[in-house]
Amino acid sequence: MLRTFASDNNAPVAPEILQALVEANRGDAVGYGHDPFTAAAIARLRGEFGADADVFFAFNGTGANVMALSAVLRPYQAVVAPATAHLNVDECGALERFAGCKIVAIAAPDGKLRPADLAPLAGKAPDAHHVQPRVISISQATEFGTLYTPDELRTLCSFAHEQSWIVHLDGARIANAAAAQSIGLRAATRDLGVDILTLGGTKNGLMFGEAVIFFDPALHGGAAEFARKQTTQLASKMRFVAVQFDALLQDGRWRRYAAHANAMAARLADRVAGIPGVSITRPVEINALFATLDRAAIERLQAEFYFYVLDQTRPEVRWMTSHATREQDVDAFADALVRALKPV
Repeated sequence: MLRTFASDNNAPVAPEILQALVEANRGDAVGYGHDPFTAAAIARLRGEFGADADVFFAFNGTGANVMALSAVLRPYQAVVAPATAHLNVDECGALERFAGCKIVAIAAPDGKLRPADLAPLAGKAPDAHHVQPRVISISQATEFGTLYTPDELRTLCSFAHEQSWIVHLDGARIANAAAAQSIGLRAATRDLGVDILTLGGTKNGLMFGEAVIFFDPALHGGAAEFARKQTTQLASKMRFVAVQFDALLQDGRWRRYAAHANAMAARLADRVAGIPGVSITRPVEINALFATLDRAAIERLQAEFYFYVLDQTRPEVRWMTSHATREQDVDAFADALVRALKPV
């Protein structure tokens, strides 16, 4: 069966993760995280990120982001994020509804924030007429598949901390970013100054589930447990979320899955780069490829493969690979692209 190229969300569950779920499905376990599976997963994540890391499992990325931010914000405070951020564009106003907080969207053509983008918000005295910036929320990798270098992220975090701002990282694809930069998960986040991480699992082989990790538990002051419940992210059968993360972090699976997805995107880029009528529009740094091509060719290609047109005006498409994408899938897609571009 051919794979789709729309999103890594469409991929099947990785076999090792599915087996972990089967093994966790034997007998009873106390609900709401009071079980040995959840304890083991938290211990493994603390082994990765630090013994003082505060870990909270959630169902999905939107809920995890809202839960994480709700725990550290007051309604008069704001989250500063790129205008292209998933939090701002694709979460249906969830943060505004549940936290009552405004998102201050900053133009970011490549999806990345820099200290110069934040400088106009810095150093201002509190004013009751205006929301007060409290959290900087960024994505790594970004929604355009671009990456902050470690130096860029360290510099951004340092600037934010100078303003007493908290840095939240939406890590839906942090595994792809870390694999692409040949560094570990902690080295890609906490060690660079990130305060709160939403650790993605669904896009990296899991059936469902994300983890919110506070590197300084004092930031939420005990509010995270309540925020998770209020945002409907407290799983009664927590073991089935937790055991997936335990399995994902065993034997470097997270890196293997992500590195394979990245490699398949690189293969696809190599295959399509020389095809007349195709223009790759952004750097291929993780498992995402953005390109422009003729509208009629897009329609013909979509008759064979499922993928998204993200910008209808250009038009610009996004092709994504996953841990389950095979070399033959990439090659079949590239061959279909050549056929789609032939004059009718």
